[in-house]
Amino acid sequence: MWMFGRVIIAATLMSGGCFTASAQEARPRARDLGIAPGVFSPGPRNTITDVAGVRVGHVTLVSGNRVRTGVTAILPHGGNVFQDKVTGAVYVGNAFGKLAGALQVAELGTIETPIVLTNTLGVATASEGVLEWTLRQAGNEDVRSVNPLVGETNDGRLNDIRGRHVTRADVLQALERASEGPVAEGAVGAGTGTVAFGWKGGIGTASRVLPRDHGGFTVGVLVQTNYGGFLTIDGVPVWRTLGHTPFAVADASEASRADEGSCMIVVGTDAPLDASALERLAARSIFALARTGSSYTNGSGDFAIAFSTAREARRRHGERAARSRAMLPSDALSPLFQAVIETTEEAVYNSLLAATTTTGNGHTVEALPIETLRELLQGR
Repeated sequence: MWMFGRVIIAATLMSGGCFTASAQEARPRARDLGIAPGVFSPGPRNTITDVAGVRVGHVTLVSGNRVRTGVTAILPHGGNVFQDKVTGAVYVGNAFGKLAGALQVAELGTIETPIVLTNTLGVATASEGVLEWTLRQAGNEDVRSVNPLVGETNDGRLNDIRGRHVTRADVLQALERASEGPVAEGAVGAGTGTVAFGWKGGIGTASRVLPRDHGGFTVGVLVQTNYGGFLTIDGVPVWRTLGHTPFAVADASEASRADEGSCMIVVGTDAPLDASALERLAARSIFALARTGSSYTNGSGDFAIAFSTAREARRRHGERAARSRAMLPSDALSPLFQAVIETTEEAVYNSLLAATTTTGNGHTVEALPIETLRELLQGR
């Protein structure tokens, strides 16, 4: 719909049908090209919403020649998250970023609001939106303290970031329209204006389901890719052919763009994990970026948020009495670590493959050339 001269797209589309600043076009996911990292199988949708109860909503903002940004909301479950808090953790790969609410999560080991992703200068507005949404929830009439959890990457190359076009209403819309169904990928929501490895980045997602002898748990990941390095896909150094190699340009100002970016990773699982185990799980998702060729540069704020939807791991607001909880021991975590590494890697690929060429703010960023990539991967 149109609102105040902006095109607002509440995206709940399949991965192949993404709205962007350029023409809509069908794009493959990683598995359509035979890219299937790791040993475990994906869930039925191969998205973070394969973790039962998890919901995702996007609002994509495209206006004129300059606005290319948006909001992505991840709800750990469909109830009142403040009253029924999920166990959570944050792992910081590089703290060059603005992850609002991270300190309380680290201190208490719980997440009490939806997780919202947007652009760097939209964090304050997004926090206000999450706060308003939480206070509106039935049962929260007496709540006087809320810890909104809001992450970001800087989309200032394709987006008029200083215009601060994300509004509180956009955040509320993303939250209200979040669903358990398919998740749109590419240049949508918080990924509308992002750039990864010199190509159009965006939102990507994937999942893994462990075999029953490893617990049968599901792990889902959603990424907002906006970082740099030497793009490697399924072990193939595609950067050698496709180019966009940082540090190799003569212009120092151009080379410095390798530092401009970040990656936000959200990990959800139904495995009953405490905060310590979730922090270790989040760390593995950051490590997985190395498989994609990340240089982890100075200006790349790389953060991972992990949560467990398991009911036995949740904490009721105001709970004071001791109760027993059945949590996975450390010796049972290795399959989950492997699963989250595979899932993060594939989610990054999906974010790049789904994205379409986008022009905004005086720049054009090309989408990955699918046919060239297909030829490169055939020889692996």
